[in-house]
Amino acid sequence: MKIEIQARRFTLTDGLRQHVVQRLESALQPYRLWVERVEVRLGDVNGPRGGADKFCRVLMRLPLLPPLVIRDLGSDLYAVISSAADRAGTTLGRRIEYRLQTKRRLGLASQAC
Repeated sequence: MKIEIQARRFTLTDGLRQHVVQRLESALQPYRLWVERVEVRLGDVNGPRGGADKFCRVLMRLPLLPPLVIRDLGSDLYAVISSAADRAGTTLGRRIEYRLQTKRRLGLASQAC
């Protein structure tokens, strides 16, 4: 699983980069074989004015499913990243389970997902 990180309107520090990678790898660990690439975009909508304007967008590219996008917004970028990573893991798990359940109902469980 490859993780690409982009920052908009601020400088991406090593600590922030490490936080993103650590949180995503932890949240997506059970599904790592399903994910080809993760694109993360971090930004600050209002710049130095402050407020609940930090965002994190996580785009997961999956080999046999449509891309999955998670967006989160808040005032603390670290908290926004953690929330987006947790939601990404939960949502991806639900989507994979739905895919597997559909294949089982159709009698295609022996074929590759």
